[in-house]
This record gives sequence, C-alpha cells and structure tokens, in this order.
Amino acid sequence: QTFEKLLIANRGEIACRVIKTCKKMGIKTVAIHSDVDANAVHVKMADEAVCVGPAPTSKSYLNMDAIMEVIKKTRAQAVSLNESICCSFISSLSLQASEGVTFIGPDTHAIQAMGDKIESKLLAKNAKVNTIPGFDGVVKDADEAVRIAREIGYPVMIKASAGGGGKGMRIAWDDEETREGFRFSSQEAASSFGDDRLLIEKFIDNPRHIEIQVLADKHGNALWLNERECSIQRRNQKVVEEAPSTFLDPETRRAMGEQAVALAKAVKYSSAGTVEFLVDSSKNFYFLEMNTRLQVEHPVTECITGLDLVQEMIRVAKGYPLRHKQADIPINGWAVECRVYAEDPYKSFGLPSIGKLSQYQEPLHVPSVRVDSGIQQGSDISIYYDPMISKLITYGSNRAEALKRMEEALDNYVIRGVAHNISLLREVIIHPRFVQGDISTKFLPEVYPDGFKGHKLTDPERRELLATAASLYVAEQLRSQRFLGTPRIPIAKSKRSSWELSVRLGDGIYPVAVSKDGSSFSVEVDGMKLNVTSEWNLASPLLSVTIDGTRRTVQRLSRNASGDTSIQFLGTVYKLQILTKVAAGLSKYMPEKAAEDTSSILRSPMPGAVVAVSVKPGDMVSEGQEICVIEAMKMQNSMIAAKTGKV
Repeated sequence: QTFEKLLIANRGEIACRVIKTCKKMGIKTVAIHSDVDANAVHVKMADEAVCVGPAPTSKSYLNMDAIMEVIKKTRAQAVSLNESICCSFISSLSLQASEGVTFIGPDTHAIQAMGDKIESKLLAKNAKVNTIPGFDGVVKDADEAVRIAREIGYPVMIKASAGGGGKGMRIAWDDEETREGFRFSSQEAASSFGDDRLLIEKFIDNPRHIEIQVLADKHGNALWLNERECSIQRRNQKVVEEAPSTFLDPETRRAMGEQAVALAKAVKYSSAGTVEFLVDSSKNFYFLEMNTRLQVEHPVTECITGLDLVQEMIRVAKGYPLRHKQADIPINGWAVECRVYAEDPYKSFGLPSIGKLSQYQEPLHVPSVRVDSGIQQGSDISIYYDPMISKLITYGSNRAEALKRMEEALDNYVIRGVAHNISLLREVIIHPRFVQGDISTKFLPEVYPDGFKGHKLTDPERRELLATAASLYVAEQLRSQRFLGTPRIPIAKSKRSSWELSVRLGDGIYPVAVSKDGSSFSVEVDGMKLNVTSEWNLASPLLSVTIDGTRRTVQRLSRNASGDTSIQFLGTVYKLQILTKVAAGLSKYMPEKAAEDTSSILRSPMPGAVVAVSVKPGDMVSEGQEICVIEAMKMQNSMIAAKTGKV
C-alpha cells in the first residue's frame, strides 16, 4: 500500500515518467499545467489536470499558492515536486506536511542543505568527502569576486549558490571575465532560482564529470547505484550520458560510492539523489554538488541495475525500508542516453529553436530503445520552457552494442518543424575519441574548435549520398508518370530506362547517370557503378536504402520544383540540387539572388525576452561591444555589435 492519489508539480518528460510508474503501482495522478500547456502530453496522461496560471514558470509551475490550492481541492495525499519549488517554498512544505500531505523526495532539511552550494560544501568537508579548493562564503560584489579569484588563482568557476542545470555559472580566466561573470551569474541566478548569492571555487581544467546515484530510506539505510559518466557537455549542461563509465576501476567506483553514501547519511537523506563529482586524469575525485531530485539521466542507471527509481522514491516516501542490500546492486550491460533538444547545433553547439512539431516519430521499432518524452506530433516547443524534445536511451550487453543501437535509433528518429541536435549527437557517439572513452568536459570545444559543422563526408559516403539522391529523383519521376485506375484513352507507356543528371552538393557539381534495373537502380558516380535498392515508398518519412550491400536509413526533408532537395544522411542534413543534364546546361542563364548585408543589423539568433539594453540611439559602438542581453529558455545571452558604427 502506498498512496491513492499523487499530484505532480512538474511538466514535460519527467512528469510523464512519474505518471507511468504511478499507473503501474495503481496510484491516481493529478497534473498541473500552465495555460499554454493545456494540451500537453502529461496533462492527457494524468487522471486529473488543473491549470495553475499563465505560461511563465514563476506564475504557474513555481506558483506555490496555486499548487497548494490544487492539493487541497484534489485531496492528493502525496506530491512530487520539482527542486526549484522545494528550495523556494520550504516553509509552505512544512505546513502542508503537518496537514498529512507526503512529499516524494528528501525532507526539507536535506533539500535546504544540499540546495545551497555553500552549506553543502561545508557539510561535505565534515563528512570527509573530497572537496574542491575555493571560497566558502557568499561573494558580496564584483570587487570582492576579483580579490577572491586572485587568491584562489585563475581559472575560477563563479556559480549560483542555489543553482543547477548550468544556469548562473561562468568560468573566468582573468579579472575582467570575473566582473562580467559576477554580473551575468547573479542576474541568471535571481531570475532562475530567486536567489542571487554566488560562490567562487578553483576551476579544475579538463576534468570528467562523473556522478553517483544514491538511494536512501527513513531507517538509516543508503545504497549507491553505481556511476553515470556525464562528461559530454555544452554550456555546463549534459548532452550524452552513459552508465557505467569507461574510466572508473572497481576501487575508485567503491570509494566514490562510499563517500556519496556518507554525505547522504550526514544530511539524513531519504529518497533518490545524485552526488556529482569532478574526476581528474589521475582519478582524484572532488565533490561538486548534490542534486536532491530525480536527475534527467536516471534512465541509464535503471537500465543497468533493473530498478525503477520512481517506484523506490514512492516506497521510501511512504516509510518502507529499502528492499535491496549494496551487494544486490549489479552492473548489467551498458546504457547510453542522448538528450534530444530543439536546438540548432551549428550555432555554439545549440541555440534554442521554437516551433510546432509538424511530424514526430520515435524510433521505438529499434530493439532495446527507450524514449522518455513529454511531447507528440503537433506539440509546440515554446520560449517559456526547456527546449528538450526527449531523452533517447539505448541498452546493450556491452558498450559497442549500446552505441551501435544509438546510431540506428538516431537515424530512425523523425523530427520536423523545429531544428534539432541529432546531427551533433550522432557525430559524438561515432567519434573515435568517444568510442575509445577518451573524453572530458572539454570534449566538444576540443573536437570542434571552430564550432560544429556537421558530418564530413568521405569519398565513398559522398558517392552513396549522390547515388541515393539521384535514385530518389528517378523513383519520383517514375511515380509521377503512373496513372491509377483505368483511363479511357490508352496511354502509350514510355519505356525510358536511363537518365543523365547533374547533382550539386556543396561547392561541387557531379554528373550522375542512372539506369533502371528491375526494382533497383544502377548509378554511375565518379566513373564508379553503385547498385541502389529500396522499396521506394516516397510517402514514408524514413527510407531504408541499400547501396552495394550497405544499409542506410535516410530521410528526405524537402524538395521543390527547381530540383532543390534536402536529405538527412548519416544524421546530417545535406542540401542538393538535382537537375537533368539539359536543365543544368540552361541554369547558368538564371539570375542569382544577392545575399542581404546584415552586418549593420543586430538580429537575435533566437526568440527570447530582452532583459537589458546597454546602448541608446546616437551612441557610437565598437565591434564586439554589448548591445543588449536576451533571456531565452532560462539562459542569458549577451548580444554584441558585428561592426563599429552608430546606433
């Protein structure tokens, strides 16, 4: 017996994840939502749903008064909260607890202690947990920040005391960056957590980010459920996670696990939580922070241990002791998670994109794939919330198998209507350094120093793409000649079986000859013949094509009458123009459209809210000077002038 009804004060994939376990346990669920989320998936999945306010999170999902009202109205016996609420409304929580409402999660003391990075560091030191050298108090202003940074020695990390998720964090390498970092971090911290206190610590260069999942009950029992490797990050936010880590040996794993459990016991922690560590190249590890919630990347731990962490959290909240001993916790196989975001990975590894998902199909037909998402076809990705589309998890008996399945799953994932980061995710998991396990939190900037540019085609891959595109073009020509039904006038069938085409890809123009041979095409590219077979179901968003025995899954995203087409091949979208030889000969007479000069315009690279304007009309600005600050999806971005000029 646990609870009859549980209210979930969250949205998106994590709300859906909690509802799935509640259904399995026979618990009725209540969802809360903002007015723009009225048709969200978590709202449809729950047994009851109540609107708690307008779109901004501070007025809806973090509106504690409205949430308290819903708890009373729906008579929910238990509440699953997001961490930001817990930190901001500790007093209301204690009040509700006295009225017989149970919280799924640790008690308020642990949340408060661990949610405050300054206090948590002191507690960790006392619990004999390794910590990073730094300043343990609150930094008052930019001048003090500079003084402390000089004492610790650059580089330093400036971060929000109440923070998490990469928000309110800046790395500074000199005094100027410390001042700027202090300003931005305190503003981001105030807007995301309602708390602008900052702390400063030594920045450990080139570390790995490895975290330990802990699970504790109210009877003094605590377990560590192995580690998760979360080193692939951009802007301090994780992109790819896996369990176990290729780096840890059993001794280091045990030492980290035991310190994590010691910290959990020191704060009388009861629930699932995560202790994050930075690990240097010599396997020295340092406590970073403790997250008092179910982490985004928890599915990889569930895959290798076989536990349902949400179910364990609900059991603990009801007061049951843990069912397992440390010796029962296995590492079975390997799991990898990719965070699929509505972001353009070509702009600083991911600038948010908004829009409606015009087509959406999860790759659930691929074996050993799990998708945790909170959206569906027709959902809107808006500026108000995190741009995550889903968490894509694959499982295998070993790492190579899990990665192979991930590659296949990414190729079979259909997302249309918004930009997405599948190309980046696919490149990361096939990169030789990643495959060898040679990674750190600097992986992305080191591997792509000039930014991410998509997949670089080898010559055989380029020929495969050209042959596939040409075959698609011909298959479409043949389809458009077919008549369905029986026309009254007999039509002379054209027996055409060969086509001479000109295909433009990037800066190159390639002559391609296609001849039909039964249901397959023989395509000549660069003087080499390739055999291309497929069912050529042009209405399907996914096309399985076999080129000389190699199976590829491609997606054709768009095409128009002037031969332009875009094809997603090996994860990256390529723009091609396919013309007949005659049309290609005439295309040189077509006038070219001149590109617009945008250097004197400041155009925001993403939708958001303008939170600060640093100039006024008539001001002279120099190249690189800040013009304004835009807040999008809870992150602050400084917009700078592209050239020197007058506003």
